[in-house]
Amino acid sequence: MLASRESRPTLLDVRWQLATGAERDAYLEGHVPGAAFIDLDQQLSAPAGAGGRHPLPSAEAFCAAMRSAGVTNDRAVVVYDAVSAIAAARAWWLLRYFGHQRTAVLDGGLGAWIAAGYELEAGIPMTERGDFIARPGGMPLIDADRAAELATTGILLDARAPERYRGLIEPVDPVAGHIPGARNLPTTDNVDRSGRFLDPDKLRAAFEQLGIAGGIELGVYCGSGVTAAHEVLALALASYPAALYAGSWSEWITDPRRPVATHG
Repeated sequence: MLASRESRPTLLDVRWQLATGAERDAYLEGHVPGAAFIDLDQQLSAPAGAGGRHPLPSAEAFCAAMRSAGVTNDRAVVVYDAVSAIAAARAWWLLRYFGHQRTAVLDGGLGAWIAAGYELEAGIPMTERGDFIARPGGMPLIDADRAAELATTGILLDARAPERYRGLIEPVDPVAGHIPGARNLPTTDNVDRSGRFLDPDKLRAAFEQLGIAGGIELGVYCGSGVTAAHEVLALALASYPAALYAGSWSEWITDPRRPVATHG
């Protein structure tokens, strides 16, 4: 017996790469049946500027994008990308931040769907307009000042690759380095070779090696707030709530008065 439309989750395809952007063509070639496509740069971000490369969208813009994709207040939402959930986690975080708590990520993404033997659908499916209402405040969010404070009073995690954290290379932003006092935990370490999240116990053990424990306030940043959302999701799986510094490094360096650390 097929599930009714009301009981099925809304599906969002968020395939995207930092170097090439949204993968709409790949979506058109094949996606999870019924999934609507979401462009991370256009629908999950405001225009780049003083707020960084991927500032948070306004409540109005996000609400409109989600309604167009069929998101409603009373139906669960499942988001996915190609494999690693880096892009999908951005959608997961934003939906929860704007009040949709029944949101989940397809672990392993489209790759896991295909590996399980499920079929794909090509083209653009018919989508009924949703009635989602965006109400900000559903997830903890911090600004640059609070991130700097957390680096000394709590734990601030830098989710980028080690070489970017140390300032050895910087392929995207004009300044290399990290926020002084931040600790590096590449979010790629939170998944296995198949792109699926590690078991919560393994995640917890890795986090504890960095000094993370219950009662310690946590903040996370990356280059522009995308991969940091993936780190927030991994921390949530290990039962450690963390705040997102959405502007991240690309916003931090817009103010030359803010200090920059290298190596570490």
